[in-house]
Amino acid sequence: MPREIALADALVPGLLLVFAACLLLLWVVDTVVGRFGLYRFVWHPPLFRLALFVCMFGAAGLWLFH
Repeated sequence: MPREIALADALVPGLLLVFAACLLLLWVVDTVVGRFGLYRFVWHPPLFRLALFVCMFGAAGLWLFH
């Protein structure tokens, strides 16, 4: 059952906030990985970023609806 969160007297889908939080977390992880040069061990960095975001968003979404 989808959950809604009251944000400034407006009902916002819970997954929208999870999506925004995962984007912020991905930005932090991407900055750290880029700074330490760890992308040289990855075959395709944009595909890696997408897969990492999908994994984070999926785990957070499952955690939200648990």
